[in-house]
Amino acid sequence: MKHQAIETKRFDKFEHPHITSNGDERASVALSNPQTLWFNTGTLCNITCENCYIESSPTNDRLVYLSEADVQDYLTQITERGWPIKEIGFTGGEPFMNPDMIAMARVSLAAGYEVLILTNAMRPMMRQAMRAGLLGLRDDFGDKLTLRISVDHWSEVLHEKERGKGTFASTLKGMEWLRDNEFKMTVAGRTVWGEDNTRSRDGYGAFYAEHGFDIDAHDPGTTVLFPEMDETVEVPEITTACWGILDTSPAQVMCSTSRMVVKRKGADKPAVLACTLLPYSPEFELGTTLAEAEGKVFLNHPHCAKFCVLGGASCSA
Repeated sequence: MKHQAIETKRFDKFEHPHITSNGDERASVALSNPQTLWFNTGTLCNITCENCYIESSPTNDRLVYLSEADVQDYLTQITERGWPIKEIGFTGGEPFMNPDMIAMARVSLAAGYEVLILTNAMRPMMRQAMRAGLLGLRDDFGDKLTLRISVDHWSEVLHEKERGKGTFASTLKGMEWLRDNEFKMTVAGRTVWGEDNTRSRDGYGAFYAEHGFDIDAHDPGTTVLFPEMDETVEVPEITTACWGILDTSPAQVMCSTSRMVVKRKGADKPAVLACTLLPYSPEFELGTTLAEAEGKVFLNHPHCAKFCVLGGASCSA
């Protein structure tokens, strides 16, 4: 549908929140079935990746550490709002740099949710206190806890092209500790390497077999392969007509089932965002409470098109 009142004015792509550059109605997504509430534990990370989705690094503290009390507050809000949440996800940065990581996972598990922690399985996770905490979570909650390990490629050379020299061996050491202690593991990789899906998944399968990891390389839920996020690449805007053209629906897009909590540096309280991939885009900040975050989200960013609608990707398990 063309918007007659403003069709005489031309907008650049992704400029107007509700109208595309062609004057068509921009697609939006309602929070129709909330299944996952994400917590960004902070953007500090022990390494700097070449193409980190949210620019995490040892110096980026734009998103500061969340606390156990912050998480507990939102768990209470889930109950108050009646959201049918099944999974609590923790991402960063590197979550195990946050000193409250074990406590935040414990209160989430104790509340009856499955917990997913995204980690590089390197030194922060392997500190004695974190390993002891993880073992306690395993003993108390078993496979309700899953750790998703970032392995950007199944080969050392390409993994380290993204993450830096020595990172492959360090991550492998962490994964072997998780394996030996019977933790539930999945993997997150990338599709930027020019391999087709079969070649990539076969490579991960061989990697898992070599090291005795009980992970299914051909299950997209346990070996999650994410498209590269490059905001300079030309991508189409998603209009309301695209749902029929692409034979998909808003209910299949990640922001129909999830929200993410962050705390910005200098902010008095955390905020709720529409998307795990867009922590710095103010138009995707929905408020400070889950009640405020129940509104629809307009797909006004290149990531919405490339990652979610066209790429069919999801950060959840």
